[in-house]
Amino acid sequence: MQKIQVEKAGPVTTIIINRPEVRNALDTEATRLLDAAVRDFEADTDARVAVLWGAGGSFCAGADLKELSAGVVYEPWAGSANGPLRAPAAKPVIAAVAGYACAGGLGVALWCDLRVAEEDAAFAVLSRRWGVPMSDGTTVRLPRLIGESRALDMLLTARKVGAAEALQMGLVNRVVPKGQSRAQAEALAREIAGFPPIAALSDRRSLHAQAGQPLDVALAREAELSIEARQKEAQDGARRFAQGAGRHGQVS
Repeated sequence: MQKIQVEKAGPVTTIIINRPEVRNALDTEATRLLDAAVRDFEADTDARVAVLWGAGGSFCAGADLKELSAGVVYEPWAGSANGPLRAPAAKPVIAAVAGYACAGGLGVALWCDLRVAEEDAAFAVLSRRWGVPMSDGTTVRLPRLIGESRALDMLLTARKVGAAEALQMGLVNRVVPKGQSRAQAEALAREIAGFPPIAALSDRRSLHAQAGQPLDVALAREAELSIEARQKEAQDGARRFAQGAGRHGQVS
């Protein structure tokens, strides 16, 4: 069985972590394959949005601690030069979370643009129990997403945050019934893929670029990134709107 599987359906690519026997923990091989699958998605001109899902009822339990106990040295997933979680993917990625997204699995979910969680999903820094530090971006992305106080609560206590609380604090974007995370995430991906792509990607890039920048610098970058969409998409979109598109929820 392949540790990472890829399924394509039109503009949506679903990347599957396929190690259910260890709650989809990522060993070095699976991490390398996951990184390759993301790079292939980025290079595929027909693919617009990816869904990341874990087979067998769990999203990802983080790094494979059994491999770590055998002496394997993991490169930091976010902080190393070629780390798979160092930078956002070139196109949107949605995490479809069932079961646990813990330790490095939480870092993987945070790396995604959006998170669709099943009602019994749980998020936690369970590696706190074993003295394994976060090197997957969690200590950086989590406080930016939910605030320092809530992030410290999760990081220091290793407590489990359920889907309802995660939605309330902004850790997840949608909560869906048990067993529906993949289908609902793929439906959301198709919805996003249906929008004009240049403007969607430029707005996403502007959001990522503004972090930590002075207001004037961030606004200038937004204007720069918007040029191509204004030249290639905006006028046609305005014309379609003037002709009646957009009424009664119709965009085409």
